[in-house]
Amino acid sequence: MAEKTILMPKMGESIAEATIIRWLKKEGESVAQDEPIVEIATDKVDSEIPSTAAGIVGKLLHPEGAVVKVGEPVAIIVGEGEAVASAPQTSAPAEAVVNQVVQSVNTAKDTAAPAAVLSGGSRFYSPLVLNIARTEGISMDELEQIAGTGKDGRVTKADILNHVSNRGTAPAAQPQPTAPAAAPAPPAAPQRVEVKAPAISLNAGDELIEMDRVRKMIAENMVRSKQISPHVTSFVEVDVTNLVQWRDKNKAAFQKREGENLTFTPIFIECIVKAIKDFPMINISVDGDKIIRKKNINIGMAAAQPNGNLIVPVIKNADNMNLVGLARAVNDLAKRARENKLSLDEIQGGTYTLTNVGTFGNVMGTPIIPQPQVAIMAAGAIRKKPAVVETQYGDVIAIRQMMFLSHSYDHRVVDGALGGMFVRRVADYMEQWDVNREV
Repeated sequence: MAEKTILMPKMGESIAEATIIRWLKKEGESVAQDEPIVEIATDKVDSEIPSTAAGIVGKLLHPEGAVVKVGEPVAIIVGEGEAVASAPQTSAPAEAVVNQVVQSVNTAKDTAAPAAVLSGGSRFYSPLVLNIARTEGISMDELEQIAGTGKDGRVTKADILNHVSNRGTAPAAQPQPTAPAAAPAPPAAPQRVEVKAPAISLNAGDELIEMDRVRKMIAENMVRSKQISPHVTSFVEVDVTNLVQWRDKNKAAFQKREGENLTFTPIFIECIVKAIKDFPMINISVDGDKIIRKKNINIGMAAAQPNGNLIVPVIKNADNMNLVGLARAVNDLAKRARENKLSLDEIQGGTYTLTNVGTFGNVMGTPIIPQPQVAIMAAGAIRKKPAVVETQYGDVIAIRQMMFLSHSYDHRVVDGALGGMFVRRVADYMEQWDVNREV
């Protein structure tokens, strides 16, 4: 058979690389088609790459711990008794590496000034780490001082971004031409304040816990989202009495007929989808000074895992599903999220996200926007409260099922009017729920 090259697969619009965690096959071992060959990790989820051909593992092109870009070769499969003819090029030429753009850095940094070329050094640095160093004006001497948390002390993306955050973001000084003697000296450029994490002392009895890889990525993504998007949050209190009564009346029959639990989450998602159709400029992303309005409505649903980490599986094309379809999708994704069995595709491509903080007994929250989305909604706990109800005989005070909706949105592109009207429209759909509706 001809040699077959296994490539790092495309894993979503926001993922450009993955880390090789563990090789599941060794060189010389046989592998079946679609059999997992390597375990990889991104900043979203761990996964496995299956072999696209049956044969013998002729060559593993990267060591464990290496960071590999999407589309690059990771292994070569050959036939029985065959040898590998030649290993493909697995790294970009030096000039291409120097000019490569790191998307996550360039969205926040001015790249007009030319970047210096780094050379030398006693450790191996991935192209991604070198590119961030060039963009941030980090010299090789400074790079050598960064403590690495990767395999064999390698500096990872998280390590260098943490270093950048702690050292400040002022660009490296560039040589300036000498001004004529008679010209007045230019005014000094304003200095950025260097932000450093406060020093923390350890006392007797304190426990030092190392973050796991996923928690480090979550922390990095949350900080980056706050840096990218100016967050604003609007709140609405909703009377969901009709909705609660309808669910209580139908959940047993729904379980018997469909074999699925009828939770509040798919009901909330249906209301959100309707509101997105009314206000499509919530279903967008920002690319520099351009707005991308998304055609598909893909709803992310934040789910807590047993270890406390958070993952956001995505219901694709939620606007094409009825309530039964949404309930099945919600239950399936939530179950596999808890079991850490989600595929990479199932956590990519979200255009709007719902998080149910009421699950933990919280009445409201101020969620952080998952990039590159521009809004997220938190549903609080449903509680019985006295409320004023308008009747044909006048206003009365009654016990009603009430909840808060919190809507956080990116104020660069979503103004208070749109953000407030959207959450109010979701509340309207909840309050107008038909108690006589058929499931």
